[in-house]
Amino acid sequence: MLSAASGDHPESAFAVIRAEFPLPGPFPAAALAEAERAAGVPDGVDRVDATDLPLVTVDPVGSRDLDQAVLIERLGSGFRVHYAIADLGVTVRPGGALDAEVRRRGQTFYLPDGAIPLHPRVLSEGASSLLPAEVRAAVLWTIDLDSDAEPIRVELRRALVRSVARLDYAGVQAAIAAGTPHPSIAALPELGKLRRKAAAARGAIELELPEQQVASDGNGGWRVVVRPRLDVETWNAEISLLTGMCAAQIMTEANIGVLRTLPDAPEQAVVELRRSAAALGIDWAEDADAASLLIGLDPASPATMALLDDATRLLRGAGYTAFDGAPPHVRGHAGIGAPYSHVTAPLRRLVDRFATEVCLAVTAGREVPDWVREALPELPAAMESSDRLAAQVERACIDQAETWTLAGQVGRLFPAVVLRTNGDSGGTVFLLDPPVLGKCRGDGLVEGQRIMARLLEVDPATRRVVFEAA
Repeated sequence: MLSAASGDHPESAFAVIRAEFPLPGPFPAAALAEAERAAGVPDGVDRVDATDLPLVTVDPVGSRDLDQAVLIERLGSGFRVHYAIADLGVTVRPGGALDAEVRRRGQTFYLPDGAIPLHPRVLSEGASSLLPAEVRAAVLWTIDLDSDAEPIRVELRRALVRSVARLDYAGVQAAIAAGTPHPSIAALPELGKLRRKAAAARGAIELELPEQQVASDGNGGWRVVVRPRLDVETWNAEISLLTGMCAAQIMTEANIGVLRTLPDAPEQAVVELRRSAAALGIDWAEDADAASLLIGLDPASPATMALLDDATRLLRGAGYTAFDGAPPHVRGHAGIGAPYSHVTAPLRRLVDRFATEVCLAVTAGREVPDWVREALPELPAAMESSDRLAAQVERACIDQAETWTLAGQVGRLFPAVVLRTNGDSGGTVFLLDPPVLGKCRGDGLVEGQRIMARLLEVDPATRRVVFEAA
């Protein structure tokens, strides 16, 4: 793999990726000045004092752009979730220089050598971040759930909150395994499992494909790795999904807002997936839907890996739907099995600020602010464009790291799984170690088959990797 001692320092290649794509540059001076002013003074909004709630944040190690803080309480046979979300609705002045720049960016872009933030760091990693022991402005969601973890009451208010601890996924998972979870999230495993059960009942289609990431190799270089998804990440994500589903219900009932949408899979896609399952030897009962099948598969099985890759055809056409005065023309999200809206990551994603303002106004019986109404029609295109860019940049960084990981190994054989085939002209394979995805030449490849793949070509300049079935 490439290291800093070689003739091509890896950071220079990430700089090439930054230049290759239309990523944002430095913040304009006027936008920075607005952010500095907003960070330096209270916003003057009347807020509920909720600083007595022992909220905690749960994020990857080292994160400083902390959007959410959570407290889960038992409520009779059910639960009460307090979910504090960083409040940018007042901090970013509508129509100002910062507002214009944030709308242009759309979201935070993450690259291995550093993020390009949606908001200046004085806000995203400082005054607006829910850092521990700091009093922060937030939108506080309080959601009561019954014994099946279904919401029965939802309330949201602007509040002052104070996180008592900054936790990370691995630490939380270890504490739960040891029987010593933080008291604020001791009920998370039970609640998370119930919400996962509810997702399956809704027909939510969730694909747990191996997640490639770029990581430091410890010697100044970079390599591609697969990071296993911890149970606590899944449970924690269910709290965010719950909140987004509650937000979607608030907005759809009021006929104003913006949803994250994904159409149901075409019947032909399901038919083709059934054909793939049969070819892979995976038993799929006639009366079972795709969600029921996928949730019960062993993700480590080669056949499962191939079927999950094939199942991505079920989740095509994701977008955003804005509406005002009439029901949305598209309202569902097939991956979640219900209407859903982004409201839990306003530091990192543009649309959350506007959707949150709609929910605050509707639940308070107020008119949605004009600046929000005026922005709604523009949000889908802005978010879809930034989503595409973020996905392209992430894939380019992974492709680049794959070439560094395989550098100098042309001719070597690697154990691999065939994920998909291109008729008789080869296909795509996933190496088991290192976890690299690449094109593979060869006749007679079969999806789900374990093969030995010989590395034919690796070119860091074009980010091209080619294998041949041995």
